[in-house]
Amino acid sequence: MIKFFLMVNKQGQTRLSRYYEHVEINKRTMLEAEVIKNCLSRSKDQCSFIEYKDFKLVYRQYAALFVVVGIDQTENEMAVYELIHNFVEVLDKYFSRVIMFNLDRVHIILDEMVLNGCIVETNRNRILTPLFVLDKVAES
Repeated sequence: MIKFFLMVNKQGQTRLSRYYEHVEINKRTMLEAEVIKNCLSRSKDQCSFIEYKDFKLVYRQYAALFVVVGIDQTENEMAVYELIHNFVEVLDKYFSRVIMFNLDRVHIILDEMVLNGCIVETNRNRILTPLFVLDKVAES
């Protein structure tokens, strides 16, 4: 099961966070700082899977953006690694350039892909259909 999903820039600032189990706000800040420090300190030659406390971290770097997913011991690391790539491809397909001003849309995309910590959809067209509908309604 996925415990959390983070998007972080190279400066260590969290741009998006979604938690699938309850974590208090002050603990989230500490957790994110430790997780980000662990991922940013690794070289590109090192593995993208990290054992961390009672869960695993799976991350990928895209230019200046890191996508970090915390998972429990039962989740398949490679499936989550591919989920991250699929998520970024969906973002790339929907947004032409800047995504940080459209975080509501990013949350919708993530919600279409992951529900209660479980991967529920990977088909790009089915993920983007609700957004295209919203865009049509907004245009009218």
